[in-house]
Amino acid sequence: MIKFIPAIAALAAALAFAIDPALAQEPKPKLDTGDTAWMLTSTAIVLLMTIPGVALFYAGMVRKKNVLSVLMQSFAAACLVTIIWMVAGYSLAFSKGTSSLVGNLDLAFLEHLTVGGINGTIPDSVFVIFQMTFAIITAALITGAVAERMKFSALLWFIGIWSLVVYSPVTYWVWGGGFLGDAGVLDFAGGTVVHINSGVAALVAAVMLGKRKGYGTENLAPHNLVLTVIGGSLLWVGWFGFNAGSAVGANGGAGMAMAVTQIAAAAAALAWMFIEWINHKKPTVLGIVSGAVAGLVAITPASGFVGPKGALAIGIIAGLVCYWGATWLKPKLGYDDSLDVFAVHGLGGITGAILTGVFAVEAIGGTAGALEGNVGQIGTQIFGIAATIVWSGVASAIILFVIDKVIGLRVDEESEAEGIDFSQHGEMVR
Repeated sequence: MIKFIPAIAALAAALAFAIDPALAQEPKPKLDTGDTAWMLTSTAIVLLMTIPGVALFYAGMVRKKNVLSVLMQSFAAACLVTIIWMVAGYSLAFSKGTSSLVGNLDLAFLEHLTVGGINGTIPDSVFVIFQMTFAIITAALITGAVAERMKFSALLWFIGIWSLVVYSPVTYWVWGGGFLGDAGVLDFAGGTVVHINSGVAALVAAVMLGKRKGYGTENLAPHNLVLTVIGGSLLWVGWFGFNAGSAVGANGGAGMAMAVTQIAAAAAALAWMFIEWINHKKPTVLGIVSGAVAGLVAITPASGFVGPKGALAIGIIAGLVCYWGATWLKPKLGYDDSLDVFAVHGLGGITGAILTGVFAVEAIGGTAGALEGNVGQIGTQIFGIAATIVWSGVASAIILFVIDKVIGLRVDEESEAEGIDFSQHGEMVR
């Protein structure tokens, strides 16, 4: 009788399916409280990366007369992008349309959100806001390139339009079902979506605005590096939410992402410090903090795909590349990216995206890199990089050109000399 039990069970299952096909369907998604707790935490600390992280990081690097304007820009970006994301940004990035270029407006105003809505194993609302924090910091990063000379009104217009026209579509390309994701581009937490995207926009904005008054002839040194270290430290801690949170669950993938994030940041910080020490005879606190951020940027696309040795290599290479970008490339090309957004985020993102194709480990992320024989992944990564650079660069230039013709991008010389704090906001640090 025992040998007939499997056959009887199979017959019972077949009869059940014949009576009610729904019984044979996949079980409905179920909320996991552990995953939800981790994603709530990740969302909070990623927001912390912008306010106060980026705000303080940038504020310490400008002159005293412009510190409040930089703080204001990050804070206002967080507010403005929140509303834009709620109204249309999220829908354009994550709605399931038929296009491979951008989503539709089916999810506009987040009308689909309900208390019981589930996205995987977490509430849909948590996923929406987690992704919102990415949109916020991407816009805020750009402000570092235009610090000390851009009109606040022009900046708001640029951030608002750019978030819809550039950020949301690129997010869709990679994570929302668009052509880069379909092509196999690997970007675990935002190397293309966040860092290359913002870095290229920052470079375009810096070039179109022109150099700061006194650039190359006056002392434009940071006024308070204590603020920069505090901001950089907040970025480092918040990056665990950025990268490990992108696993969208409290699982082994999140743990590995956290581990490689720490290793890459430390390696890049030391690489920048030592090369600066060799070249200039003294290691600086600005250098080591900048190096850490460069490592965090570079490991972002790779954090769900590489192991500790890959993270070590990515960190060292990123520290050297970003140092070269800030200390050689920028002076050589002659543009004034005030706070080295392109050198750290643009070049760091490009470096990390390419090296993801080299060091990706199949057992970790499901796709092998060049070291495991999949050399073609490097080409796929370069394709994703090129698409992001072209779209962000061209669209950013058009947006800035139109704003300049309508209201102007830059404050007048008197206001710039007086300081953006007082001329744009009527306040100043005493």
